[in-house]
Amino acid sequence: MIFALALVTVTSPWTPRRAAAATRCRLLGALAGLACASSALAGEAIVTDRPDFVESSDVVGRGGFQIETGLSWERSNADGLKTRTRTTPTLLRVGVGDTLELRVETDGVTRSRTQDASGATQSERGYADASIGVKWRMQEGNESQGTPGIAWLAHVDVDSGSRAFRGRGLRPSLRAVAEWELPQDFSVGVMPGFLVDRNDDGARFVAGILAVTLGKSWTPTLRSFVEVAGQQLTSRKNGGSVVTFDTGVAYLVTEAIQVDVSVALGLTSFAPDAQYGVGLSIRF
Repeated sequence: MIFALALVTVTSPWTPRRAAAATRCRLLGALAGLACASSALAGEAIVTDRPDFVESSDVVGRGGFQIETGLSWERSNADGLKTRTRTTPTLLRVGVGDTLELRVETDGVTRSRTQDASGATQSERGYADASIGVKWRMQEGNESQGTPGIAWLAHVDVDSGSRAFRGRGLRPSLRAVAEWELPQDFSVGVMPGFLVDRNDDGARFVAGILAVTLGKSWTPTLRSFVEVAGQQLTSRKNGGSVVTFDTGVAYLVTEAIQVDVSVALGLTSFAPDAQYGVGLSIRF
């Protein structure tokens, strides 16, 4: 509609010929610019940090904005308690440079229901803490040379949530990601790191992070992964080691929209027994 009105304007008999010619040139220039921008974006499919635990080594790029959100259900049976938790994990990514992005992450609206051996139940509802961070892409991967894509992620979890789900103070973490593109559309990602938290006694402790993921692109729009994720590696007094086996699939609806489903099974007694998730990611 806008382009049609512009064309009518420049060809109107009340418009001087010289002005009409100049307007046509500006319009054609604008259309050419839009065409070039569309060509530049064509073929660049959205790259997300979900649904696997290992982050991508890619950033959204200068001026880019991306939201990755979903629903997650978690169940756990331990120490005579049955716990069911529902969250809305959400990650906002804003590109401030070609190799740097700002990030805000949270489990969002959280609802937890606990039942003890006698059948008594307790429910909590509120908001999870927020995490603020940055991702720096240090190196782009090159399959032909066998070099991985490498990125660093620094985050700080802030005690900003509802009382029932609030952590203790500021909890920083640092992670590195290395991703290799392999033949036959396979890929491998490794993410080591560490986090700082407080235990039930209020004492600070440092826990390790180590996860490995194997991905496979079946078609240009469908990929899957399997993963072993050490989300927290520490002693029993500090909450124990949380290690899971994860798997899932992601499907590109368009180059800017992705949907996904995932399942995680606990491999240690301190990990949730099972976790299920569905997600939606959009690039603007």
